[in-house]
Amino acid sequence: MKDAVIVDAVRTPFGKNGGSFRDTHPQDLAAEPLKALAERNAFDGATTVEDVIYGCVTPTDEQGLNIGRLAPMIAGWGDHVPGVQLNRMCGSGQQAVNFAASMIMSGQHNVLVGGGVEHMTRVPMGSDASSDQNTYASDSVVTDSYFEQFDELTSQGEGAERIAEEYGFTRSELDELAADSQQRWGDAWDAGHYDEQVVPVETELEGETVTLEQDEHPRPDTDAEGLANLPLAFREEGEGVLHAGNSSGIVDGASAVLLANEETAAERGWEPMARIVATEVVGVDPITMLKGPIPATEQVLEQVEMEIEDIDLFEVNEAFASVVAAWLKETGASWEDTNVNGGAIAHGHPLGATGSMLLTKLAHDLERTGQDYGLVTMCIGFGQGIATIIERV
Repeated sequence: MKDAVIVDAVRTPFGKNGGSFRDTHPQDLAAEPLKALAERNAFDGATTVEDVIYGCVTPTDEQGLNIGRLAPMIAGWGDHVPGVQLNRMCGSGQQAVNFAASMIMSGQHNVLVGGGVEHMTRVPMGSDASSDQNTYASDSVVTDSYFEQFDELTSQGEGAERIAEEYGFTRSELDELAADSQQRWGDAWDAGHYDEQVVPVETELEGETVTLEQDEHPRPDTDAEGLANLPLAFREEGEGVLHAGNSSGIVDGASAVLLANEETAAERGWEPMARIVATEVVGVDPITMLKGPIPATEQVLEQVEMEIEDIDLFEVNEAFASVVAAWLKETGASWEDTNVNGGAIAHGHPLGATGSMLLTKLAHDLERTGQDYGLVTMCIGFGQGIATIIERV
């Protein structure tokens, strides 16, 4: 079996909901990381990349028509580069990279791109499933036969609340984690930790040319005291712990990872950042829904006979603070080694792009710190989890 290596990994800045990307078409946003990869690594996409695999959680309206195929065409790669869009909900971008790695490992392909895009301003979350765009918990979303198998259909927010209840997490504990995420992002941005992975995007905004260079959602001055005043998002006051400040941000963005086998990378003079060690995907209870990162982590480590202590850095998607807190408690991993440059509570969670973005962060962080192993894991709607281990090379 061949090794699949990460040659380079980039992402756009993440625009806040209704922010600087509000007039940018999702297809144009999806093309930006592809153009950056080609420029940074001196290749012609039309003759180099054999397929583009893109995650997109809401593939409808402007994100329809197979945005994975359209992105390389818009990037100037001609008509010979195929592309596919996939939807494993929040794990889509990570699954895109994992699928690309698997095809390289099997010897079917030499150079692939895995990534994702989500424009949550122009194509609202849930608009592929219901006229009520902000709910996945409407009974009309699934067939009546679903309820012959499962008692209820919960929202992700309610699932996260139930996780908090199960583990006894208080609002103040989760707010401390959220504030730390925001402050970590601020420190990392100021220190230049994002410089090599975030590529500026020039676009049009209300008829004017603008260049977005920095994430718009973070609030690095956030503290737990300020978060304590926010209204709950999913339950009545006094009955829950989750709100906008300790949940992931709704943002617009795209990310992409260039993968190759070692021989092709050497032939092209590319110096790989990391190799894909192992991947895993699991199904879990769809009611609490978001505990998938726990068994996904356990199983991907078991697959390669590693322990949690063997991993140097972790990226755990901060869909909700309770999800990360539960993962920390169950795995025994250290918060000090997790989401070290801030997470989705700070920079946001552009659904289909987040998984490849987290792998992008991790690959760059391993290079920056000189550490060896990293693990990315995410919770996924309807009860799934995904994990990937990478090794710096």
